[in-house]
This record gives sequence, structure tokens and C-alpha cells, in this order.
Amino acid sequence: MKKTILYTLLAGTMLTATSCDQEYLNPSAASETQVTTDINGLITLCNGLQYRYSSTRAGVLYTAITASGLTTKELTVLNAGNGDEEQLRIGSGSITPNNGILRNLWAQNQLVKANADLILKSVATVAGDAGTKSGITAYASIFRALALGTIAQFWEKLPVTTGDNAVFVTRDEALKEAIRTLETAATTLTATPVSSTFTTRIVAGIDLANTIQALIARYSLMVGDNAKALAAANKVDLSKKSSFNFDDATQNPLFFNTFGNRNVTEPVNATLGLPEALRPIAADKRLAFYLSNPAGVASGGINLGRASFFTANNAAIPVYLPGEIQLIRAEASARTNDLVGATTALNAVLTKTTDAWGIGAGLPAYSGANTADALLTEIYRQRCIELFLSGLKLEDSRRFNRLAPVAGNAASQVERTRTFYPYPLIEKDNNRTNTPTDPAI
Repeated sequence: MKKTILYTLLAGTMLTATSCDQEYLNPSAASETQVTTDINGLITLCNGLQYRYSSTRAGVLYTAITASGLTTKELTVLNAGNGDEEQLRIGSGSITPNNGILRNLWAQNQLVKANADLILKSVATVAGDAGTKSGITAYASIFRALALGTIAQFWEKLPVTTGDNAVFVTRDEALKEAIRTLETAATTLTATPVSSTFTTRIVAGIDLANTIQALIARYSLMVGDNAKALAAANKVDLSKKSSFNFDDATQNPLFFNTFGNRNVTEPVNATLGLPEALRPIAADKRLAFYLSNPAGVASGGINLGRASFFTANNAAIPVYLPGEIQLIRAEASARTNDLVGATTALNAVLTKTTDAWGIGAGLPAYSGANTADALLTEIYRQRCIELFLSGLKLEDSRRFNRLAPVAGNAASQVERTRTFYPYPLIEKDNNRTNTPTDPAI
């Protein structure tokens, strides 16, 4: 990802306004017009999307995984001096409007979306071959959808447009907007295959066609469109990987900031922070995949846990996992009372010994009650294990109606410490007109 750094800085500059009447031009920097009217500039801006989303402690991957992990008790804080992380661990009313993790999670997603919007707006007017434009459209659409979808996982409302005093919409509306963006990209990609000009110049790792369908499935499930979620999940080739790639110049943010130094957070215990009824059994092979000490204490204390996607500066992080797609199939089927389909998809996760990423449970097939409620409980349990530290658990906890906190009653904080987050101070200061009232919990 070394090629992305320059244009990430440029992209950030393009979206920064000043109140000064004078304009000072940097003769060494490209202008917005130069970049957005040239197909090479748009490709480089696409690379900048991935850098901003996936890299550094301020980026979306670090903040989303850390926030979700602390709020849903996957992670604990090792050093109380990390105050922003500690606020999220405690949750409830302890989270202040200037929490740095939430500020970055909000702001970086907004910048990714704004830059993706700029690329999508410009791609139709630049000179270039159709296959390269198709790749640019698909790539920018994926990151636009990821930005909208990620914010919607943590906040009740959000703006989907860029500008002064942007209007907020509900999270369901934002997720539906993300789905529409992805569906348009899928149509473009089907009509016009991506050119080698694009594929040789974009950061490797993201499988465009499969990622689009995987995200349509993910976000359709979140809005309760089970038929669309199932249809999209069935289009994903589970033998293919799609990943955010890193190297020694652009490091894996979770390894570099968390698991490589053991000074910020780590897994709370050897049972993934789950309540007793949902805990993985000792024979589950995924424990050894996600933890360096799976035989550690059952609750409390340090177990030196380390998810296998965060073991080195150059370790790739999946955009989605094959197990997520199978569990989307299982959940969508269970919620539409197709119990046979739900059980079949659930068993595909329980009994697999490996997959494209080397994850396998190696467990017996499901033998619980043949009811939708029982299957959904097991599906949630398997999502907690299979998708450990994916940043998806807070969304899952709400969707499966797991025990939620109650304002003013800390004793009720059983499986998550917040339901939605307060809006960051930077948004309140810059959009006083439309920023909603903070949720109580």
C-alpha cells in the first residue's frame, strides 16, 4: 500500500476548508481539478480511500474493531491510561462527546464517503477506457458503502450527503443507500469487466465482485431484507479472499497499535467474553485460531489473546469472511422460517475444518431444537465466535435482542455497555442545526 500515502494526504486536503480570505497555493501539489479530471488521479484517489479506511490508529478498522470489541466485552483495557478505550469499556454514561476513538470513527468514515462521492461524481466525465472506469466505480462504491454501513452500526442517525449543515437520516435509510450504491456498482461491473489498467494500479486484495455481493448481503440483513440478503450471499464465491493488505510501510493497525505491544487492549478472556450459555466448547478449533493462549482462565485476567489477522505488520485483514456469508444464509433462512436451509448453512460453519482463511470449527452438526428461536440463538453464538473482533458484534447484539444496558442501572450491563453512541463533539460543533440528541444509552 505504499502508493496510497501521497494521495491520502491530498484527499484530506481537498476536503478541508479554511476561513481565510487569501488562498495560498502549494506549487508542488495537484489541485482538485487536476486530480478529478484525470483517470490516473482517480485511480490514485481510490488507493487513498483504502489507506484512510484501513490504516493507522485513527482509521476505521482500528476504531470500529476497538469500539465494538470494548462495548460488547470482547476486549478489555490493559492500561487505564488509555482513557478513550476505558470509557468505551465502562460504557453507559461514561462516554464523553470528545472521545477520541468515536471522533475518529465518525470523521474518517465521513471523509472516506466524501472522497468516494467525489470519485463517483467525476468518473463519468474523465477520458479513459470503460473497463478502467468500471473498476474505479466499483472500488469507490465499495468504500462509500463501507463508510455508510460502518457509521450506521454505531449511531442511530447519520448524514448521507456532504456539505454544510447536512441533514441526518435514520440508520436504516443510510444502510439502504449503501445497498443502492453497491447494486449500481454490481450492474456496472457485470456490464463492463475491469481493465488490466485498473487492476495493475490499484492496491491488491479486494475482490470487487464478491465484496459487492457480500456487503449487499451484510447490509440487507441489518435492515431486515432477508430475501435480498440470502440472494446476495448465494452469489459470493466462498473460495475467494477479499482483504485489506498491509506491509512494513503501511502497517496492520491492530497489530501495530494493539497486539504487537500489549499496552492498549486484548481479549477479555479465553471464552471470548461470552456469557456462559454461549461460550465456545474447548474442542472448537477457532479458539486456537483467535487466541494465543486458548487454555487460559475462563474469566478475567490476562490471557495473551491475539486474533490471527493481527499477528504482524503485514498481516491481511478480511473485508468479510466465508463464515459470515454462511451465517447470513443461516440467519436469513431462520428469520423466514426456512429451518432446513438455516440448519444446512449453520452446519456448514460448525463442521468445516478450514476455509479460504484457514478458519474451521471442526464441531458436530447442530443438534438443538428445530425452532427458529433456537436456531437464531445458535447462529448468534456462532457469529460471536466465527467473527470475533470483526467489528460487527455491537450490530449483532442489537439485532438479536441480547440483554441491553438500561440508563442509570449499571447492573444491567450484561452483554454490551451501550446500544448506540453519543454524537461526536466535532459534529455537534459543525452541524448544530441537525445533529440529533444523544441516545440515553
